[in-house]
Amino acid sequence: MRGIQTGLALVFACVLGGDVAWAQRAQRTLHPVVFAHGLSGYDDLLGLDYFGDELGNFVGDACDEFLELSCNPYLNAGQRAFGAQVQAFHSSEVRGLDLASDIESVLATTGATRANIVGHSQGGMDARKAAKVLFERRGRAVVDVIVSVSSPHRGSPVAKYVLDLGPGVTSVPAALAAIYGNIIYEAGNDAYAAVKQLIYDDADSTDGVVTGAKAFNTANPMDSRYASHYASLLTAQAGLEVNPAFFLLRLGFYDIDGDGYCVDDCDNDGAAGQGDGVRNERDDDGVVGINSQQMGPRLRYSQALLGLDTVTVDGSVGPVTDLNAPGAAQMTSMSSVIDQDHLDVVGFGPDLFNELEFYAAVIHYISQNE
Repeated sequence: MRGIQTGLALVFACVLGGDVAWAQRAQRTLHPVVFAHGLSGYDDLLGLDYFGDELGNFVGDACDEFLELSCNPYLNAGQRAFGAQVQAFHSSEVRGLDLASDIESVLATTGATRANIVGHSQGGMDARKAAKVLFERRGRAVVDVIVSVSSPHRGSPVAKYVLDLGPGVTSVPAALAAIYGNIIYEAGNDAYAAVKQLIYDDADSTDGVVTGAKAFNTANPMDSRYASHYASLLTAQAGLEVNPAFFLLRLGFYDIDGDGYCVDDCDNDGAAGQGDGVRNERDDDGVVGINSQQMGPRLRYSQALLGLDTVTVDGSVGPVTDLNAPGAAQMTSMSSVIDQDHLDVVGFGPDLFNELEFYAAVIHYISQNE
């Protein structure tokens, strides 16, 4: 039914173009939206967008041309959205600088004075660094709203698993190459810096460099000087709605225990939290546990059979105001967790999830909180 609904929406959008006032479109944001990709990501690869549907069509592309097919019919025709391109494998300190420069390019191109950011995975961490850098460069807030999706704000056990070199792995680059391909060896990438960023604690207390999400959160906090609004969407794999690679990883090698409470990394798995001792359950998205993903208020995504899907604040779970000190509820509650794995939420892998409607709902939420 949802596929039929989307198909009809595309027909109307393509035939009528940007002049139709359609009730199922998200409200246009005041400022352009910049989409920040995660580890190994890209803005466009051979015509396929990182933030795309199953066909690789960019979720931020409004239907603003006559007979346009590869667009998002749930967006206002005047919506401005752009995909960023930062270093595929590096720390968020480095990637955040790249993202800040990309945002400045968007501002120069559009004439806008501010921007919003939707960050997936590590992109949600990069967004905080970018917001701080832009504030320091311009002496004022440049970023308005930041929404993270599936972001490891308090570390990822998979990063720790790779850093500790799991079975059959001889090096961190080799481990990441096995997952992401030879892009890991391209110039400028730093596999070790990337993995050290994505665990909670400092990876090596003797190397003179403090790394990890905990230190990054202290240096790049949620600060109203840098952005006016921070929020997050959480994901977890459930049943058959899971990428085959994650399913095999869970069965054969590693299953995250991602819903226990502890302020620090009390079980040394690479992420803040203790784990509740039960691994085979819906408490992670294949890469990040739910105890790591919340930043600011937790958002609820609600699908609508008719009309636009919605993203609203989940009032039953309080906001995370200090990224290094969430409460028990923020680290263990399954309230409003989306049943999607880490990659399917950005269109990798065939499933029934409607990425076009989902990100239209996210954009609509941003428009209500600018």
